[in-house]
Amino acid sequence: MNEQEADEFVHAVARDWKNAPLLEQDMTLCKYAEKLTHSPAKMSPADLDELRNVGFDDVAIHDATQVISYFNYINRIADALGVEPEDFIPPWGVSK
Repeated sequence: MNEQEADEFVHAVARDWKNAPLLEQDMTLCKYAEKLTHSPAKMSPADLDELRNVGFDDVAIHDATQVISYFNYINRIADALGVEPEDFIPPWGVSK
């Protein structure tokens, strides 16, 4: 994959991961991340089983959960404190 193809892929995922050309494992991880972000109280052992069923082991699930949760935490801090995004960084999913 060349740089342009990689850039287009990243933007496709940022625009709409559900319709991006993701592998099953990546799609399952994105689904998990979305649920953990938007409705954490609804997480269940079945969510972990879905990740295991596509090849994630418990260490990978733990690590992914830590990263997802960290970004959720940092975004909530930024939102609560009114931190403005840097205007020199283009929005994700917007083509150059």
